Amino acid sequence: MSKKEDRKEEIPENAAEPSENVQEEAKQCETPAAEPAAEALEKARAEAEEYKDKWIRISAEYENFRKRNAETRRQSYQEGRADILVKLLPVGDNLERALPTCDEQTKKGIEMVLRSFRALLEGEGVEEICPVGEEFDPRFCEAIMSEPAAEGVEPGYVKEVFLKGYKKGDKVLRFAQVKVTS
Repeated sequence: MSKKEDRKEEIPENAAEPSENVQEEAKQCETPAAEPAAEALEKARAEAEEYKDKWIRISAEYENFRKRNAETRRQSYQEGRADILVKLLPVGDNLERALPTCDEQTKKGIEMVLRSFRALLEGEGVEEICPVGEEFDPRFCEAIMSEPAAEGVEPGYVKEVFLKGYKKGDKVLRFAQVKVTS
């Protein structure tokens, strides 16, 4: 006989099935241990959900911060450029004032510089505010003088512009200084 056959003979046939007492003991052992494990698992899942929620909120806050910061930088840059343009406007005004008082050669040179200056303003999106003959609009004009309206002319219209105004988009860089009929 081989060793395997010897072993079979030694193990009783009913030994393959555990006794009822052993099965009950195993169930009793599993129940108390399973409940704390299930509770721990549920607690861990709730905690994980809470951390995930916090992570999502913090990620959203950071993204909003990043967008606000980028917008603030862009806006500051645009305002800085507008400040430089405002400082250049008097140079253009002085060149225009010089045109009528100079000789023909100098006039040609100043006109070339003025064309270049206007091209620079146009390239930056700056528009002139020149409201002669239009109704006075305090959003774009500053009335520095008034004169009585002549017959047939309605009051509240711009008669003369003393200093051109400029705007970039909806923002007024410099208000036009005007004479208004009253």
